[in-house]
Amino acid sequence: MRKALYIFCAMLGVFASALIAGPASAVGYLDLPVPPPTDRIVIDVVTVNGSGCPAGTAAVAVSPDNTAFTVTYSQYTALVGIGATSTDWRKNCQLNIVVHVPSGFTYAISKVDYRGFASLEAGATALQKANYYFQGQSQTAFVTHNYAGPLGDDWQNSDEIPIASMVWSPCGALRNLNINTELRVAAGTSDPKKTTSFISMDSTDGALNTIYHFAWQNCP
Repeated sequence: MRKALYIFCAMLGVFASALIAGPASAVGYLDLPVPPPTDRIVIDVVTVNGSGCPAGTAAVAVSPDNTAFTVTYSQYTALVGIGATSTDWRKNCQLNIVVHVPSGFTYAISKVDYRGFASLEAGATALQKANYYFQGQSQTAFVTHNYAGPLGDDWQNSDEIPIASMVWSPCGALRNLNINTELRVAAGTSDPKKTTSFISMDSTDGALNTIYHFAWQNCP
């Protein structure tokens, strides 16, 4: 009887510890996401750094239904060849934002849609990579997408995160969300003295942008 009581108390202690630990254990993949809050979501852009997003060239907006936010770039292009400098082959952008969440909710990123345009000569290659993480938590792995010339078209990638792998913002705390993206292009076997190859996440008209989709959960 004492042994059974001991086991029960131990299990109760583990459960209590999970609740105290925060969303990683208490709100994690055991619960399905809930409908988004109806209160307006506000996003503050804390810092914008990187060769792909000079000051004033990246904007963040929340969708009216609180299901996503969009990052729009206007000068995010990596290129090699005619007209390119020695550093233009690689561009990156680091966004540091704070999502103000209504009381009683927490969120995770469930899916990211990346869009842009690539013009690659035969033999040239390019890649797009990205990751994100909350302040104080481990970084997610970079997800990379590769392209090869000849190519001259819009490109789009959708990275969907399984429920079990979603990283939730800590309940009741404002934690900065860090978003890192990178574009690279290489001349490969093409002739950079005669051609130009590039890949971009440019969006001067709002048509090409990056969309981060929210998953919502109630805090315990």
